[in-house]
This record gives sequence, structure tokens and C-alpha cells, in this order.
Amino acid sequence: MTSTAAHPLPHGREDLLGALLDTVSLLQHRRAAEIGEGYIDEYVALNWLEWNGGTLRLTVTGDNIRKQLKAQLA
Repeated sequence: MTSTAAHPLPHGREDLLGALLDTVSLLQHRRAAEIGEGYIDEYVALNWLEWNGGTLRLTVTGDNIRKQLKAQLA
């Protein structure tokens, strides 16, 4: 497992939070190839996304963050 302390996140947490809802939408529409370069690796490193049988999906942590972001927008 890669430590984010040893490998800082180039996009920064605020940038990742800002892009998460769009990322989830792209995943729901099976358009993962359109997710910005490096974001997938960073989301996986943060345990917000995980690989499952060759498919990306939100983790419980990622889904909780998604719900918090949606609540802030409501």
C-alpha cells in the first residue's frame, strides 16, 4: 500500500473534493477514461475509490464523502 505522506497528492485535497462528484458521475456513465490524469490514483490512495474486478467503484469512505458534498450543495 502506498502512503500519501510519502507521496503527496499533486492535486491537493480541495481539488480532489471539488472533482469527486463529477468523477462519480463519469463512473456511473461508464466514462472512467474521461477522469482527469492522476485523479484515479489519488482517489485510490485516499481509499475513496477501489478497483473491483477491473471496475472502479466508490468505497464506503468515498461514498460518505460524496454524501457530505451533496448535502453541502443542497
